[in-house]
Amino acid sequence: MKILIAESIAERALELLRAESSWNVVYLPEKKGTPVTEEIRDADALVVRSATKVTAALLEAAGQLRVIGRAGVGVDNVDLDAATKQGIVVMNTPGGNAVSVAEHTLALLLALARRIPEADASMKRGQWEKKKLQGIELRGKTLGVVGFGQIGREVARLAQAFEMEVLAYDPFVTSVVARELNVKLAPLDELLKSSDFLSLHASATPETHHLLNARTLAQSKPGIRIVNCARGELINQADLLAALESGQVAAAALDVFEKEPPKEAPLVNHPNVVATPHIAGSTEEAQEIVGIRIAEQVRDYLLLGVARNAVNMPAVSPEEFKKLEPYLQLGEKLGSFLAQVAGERVEEVRISYDGGLAELNTHLVKNAVLKGILKQALSEKVNLVNAGSLAQERGVEVIELRSARRAAFSHSLGIAVRTDAGPATVLGMVGLRGSLRILGINDIDIEAPLRGVILFIRNQDVPGVIGRVGSILGDRQLNIANFALGRNQQVKEAIGLVNVDNHVPPAVLDEIRTIPAIRMARVVSIE
Repeated sequence: MKILIAESIAERALELLRAESSWNVVYLPEKKGTPVTEEIRDADALVVRSATKVTAALLEAAGQLRVIGRAGVGVDNVDLDAATKQGIVVMNTPGGNAVSVAEHTLALLLALARRIPEADASMKRGQWEKKKLQGIELRGKTLGVVGFGQIGREVARLAQAFEMEVLAYDPFVTSVVARELNVKLAPLDELLKSSDFLSLHASATPETHHLLNARTLAQSKPGIRIVNCARGELINQADLLAALESGQVAAAALDVFEKEPPKEAPLVNHPNVVATPHIAGSTEEAQEIVGIRIAEQVRDYLLLGVARNAVNMPAVSPEEFKKLEPYLQLGEKLGSFLAQVAGERVEEVRISYDGGLAELNTHLVKNAVLKGILKQALSEKVNLVNAGSLAQERGVEVIELRSARRAAFSHSLGIAVRTDAGPATVLGMVGLRGSLRILGINDIDIEAPLRGVILFIRNQDVPGVIGRVGSILGDRQLNIANFALGRNQQVKEAIGLVNVDNHVPPAVLDEIRTIPAIRMARVVSIE
C-alpha cells in the first residue's frame, strides 16, 4: 500500500505511518522537484496541507486513491465533488488548533486589560509612564463568548482559571452542555449588555455577517473590550471604529480582518486596538498535532475502514445512491426549513420514516436531516458523514422512528424538534418527477412546494389575512408562485406558506407583521 505525503508534516506523523511495515510511504519534501502527478498514479492515500491543489484533473490521474487526508481544517484546496464521485474519502483535522487559538485569545484579553502593547511601545520610546498605563484585572469580570464550539469552550475553561464569569451564545448548544462546563447560556442581546469582555468564535455565515455592527455595539455594555480570533466578517469594521472613537468600545484586539492583509488599516493603527496577522492557530504544537492526527486517521481508515472527520459523503453503490438521492435532498431541505422557523437551541430531533423509506439507508437520511438543521449556524462544514457527530458534540439528542402512521403518505419523512421556544414539526415527501413537497406543519395539514423563497405565516384564523398579505406582496412587486393554507379550527389558528419568486425585503416582512392577526412571519430560504 502506497501513502503519498505531498507536504511537510511532523516527524512523529511520518514515524506513525512508516510503522506499518508493508506500506510504502513516499515523502515528497525529501524528493525535491518530483511532482505530485508523478507519484499519485498508484497511491492509495494522499496527505496534504494547504499548498497542494487536489483538482479533478489530479484525481483523474489517481487510479487507486482511497483517501485524502488534509492536515488542517480548510479543504478549499480539494475538489470535494470530484473526490466524492470517485468514492474517495476526504478527511480533515478540526479542532487541532483549538488550544493555540484559545491561548492567543487569552493573550489578547490580557493585552487589552493590562495595556501591554502600549506599555512596550512607551518603554521603547524611552518613557516611563507608570501612572498613565493603569490596567484592570480579569478577575471578577464577565466574558461573553459568541460561538461555543471547541475553541469557545477552551477559551471559557482558560477564562475561568482567571476567575471570570462566562456567558455563552450559541443556538446549537444545549443547556446541559453549558451546565457541565459551568457556563451560562444567554441570548445575544443579554450577553452583550452584561459582558465586560467579548470574544468571538462563531462561523462566517449569512446570519453572522457583521454580527457586531452599529446597532449591536450600541446595545453592548459601555466600555466593552472585544477580541476577534474567528472571522473578520463577523465585525463591521467601520462601525467598530466609530464605537472606539466614541468610547462605547474601550478597546479591541483583532487577529482577523474582512480583507487580509488589510489594505486600509484605520483599525490597525487605532491607539486602542491590538492587531496580529492571523496567527492565533500558528504554533509549533498545533502544526504537529494536525500532522499526527491526520496520520492516525489515514492509518485507521486504511486498516479498519473507520473514517473520522470525513468532510464528504462516503462511497455508495450507484444503485443505492439512485434510491437515496431524492430522500437525501428531502431530508436536508426539510431540516433547513424547520431550523429556520422553529427557533434557536435545538435540544432534540425526532425523525420518522414511513413505508419503503424505512427500508433504505436511513443513517444517511438522518444525517441529511441533521445537515439541514445544523448548517444554519455551524462553522464546521456539515455533511452527510459528520452531521451526526456534530449533533452529538452539541448535546442534541437524535431519535429515529419507523412507522406507518400515515397510510396516505407511505414514503413520507417527518421531523420534530424540541427547542427553547417549544416543539415544532414538519412532514414531507418526494412527489411526482422527484418534486419535494411539504405535507404538514405542527400537525396542521398543508401542502406546498419545498423550494426557493417561502414566506411562512402563522396567524389567527380570521377573515382577511390572505387578502392583506397578497396585497402587500403585490404592491411591492413580489410575485406569488404558490399560496397554501392550513387550518386548525380547534384553536382557531392558520398557517400559510407563500412561495415567492424573489427574496422578501425586511421592510416588507415588517409590514406583514403589522397585520393584527399575524402571530409570526418569517422568510425561509431553501437552496
